[in-house]
Amino acid sequence: MDNTVATRFLILSDTHGDDIRLPSGQIYDVAIHCGDLTEESKLAEFKASIELLCTINAPLKLVIGGNHDFTLDTTMFKKKLDEHSPPLEDELVRREYGDFGHARALFYGDDARENGIVFLDEGTHQFELQNGAILSIYASPFTPFKSDWGFQYDPAEGHEFDIREDVDVVVTHGPPKGIMDYTDARRRAGCADLFSAIYRSRPQMHCFGHIHEGWGAKKVRWRLEVPEDDQTHFTAIDNDKSAVLENLAGLQPRKFDKPERREEKATKAKEYEDRRYCLAAETVESGAETLFVNAAMQGTNDHPMQLPWLVQLQLPRSCSSTSTLGSSTTTKRKRCLEEEGASKKIKGEQPTPA
Repeated sequence: MDNTVATRFLILSDTHGDDIRLPSGQIYDVAIHCGDLTEESKLAEFKASIELLCTINAPLKLVIGGNHDFTLDTTMFKKKLDEHSPPLEDELVRREYGDFGHARALFYGDDARENGIVFLDEGTHQFELQNGAILSIYASPFTPFKSDWGFQYDPAEGHEFDIREDVDVVVTHGPPKGIMDYTDARRRAGCADLFSAIYRSRPQMHCFGHIHEGWGAKKVRWRLEVPEDDQTHFTAIDNDKSAVLENLAGLQPRKFDKPERREEKATKAKEYEDRRYCLAAETVESGAETLFVNAAMQGTNDHPMQLPWLVQLQLPRSCSSTSTLGSSTTTKRKRCLEEEGASKKIKGEQPTPA
């Protein structure tokens, strides 16, 4: 028996409460929202985002917060209210934003649970999927910026991203430094700590958003055994064996594009728009390659909406005869790997005995 299962993901991010047109007629195994469900973190925006997620034909929909979703970060929500001048009326706050924990509670309500929506706090989570695969996923909403938005940290202090080496997918709100993180001001806004953590763990996929103009996908081939104090996008990536699958530069006309290049871009963009997604069905070699996906959907005034990504990965097969969505699978995963001869080896390591 093949020890892996083809698994379809729909990846989206930075919907900001907008009216989003998602692909129709598609079935996925997992949908992932990489944060910024809202623009102003209002209850009405969260409810609209949950309604959007409910329209996706996937048995499991995983969600993290973003910096705009500050009411999900209770510490920051309290800080913003305490520091607001003049103080806001309690009734106004309750009506627009809810009490502390109200926005988060929406993701544990009947509508969310019945539609397979799971809100992920920072850390590692395991799921047995209905297609028979086991998914190990690391999630983190934190981004580097010193301000009063949600889930942010001082870049000078850094942040620990504790990503294990057996993780299949990493979902964060922001990008790692050097990977689809250029802003319009041509500054890299990604996190160096996150890049190092991704390099050390080398998951099959890392999906994120946050930097809208960085939308796209890239498959990276890693250079092995880079010293810990020198793990950057300059040293750790084998650029000759890495490839950009798509980005905005490949779709939007540029000043010096020749007419035939403009026509080529327009044709490709229309094809994507008609089907409402971009496809990344690349084979990813576990432990040696990572597929990076920036799925930020909110665009610019000239191009207000960007597309979600459909990704197919091979995940380890569960040996359990019955899939229990959202159940803890750490022990089952180890037992299955032992019984079937280690279906997923990362960097040549043997599975840890159960």
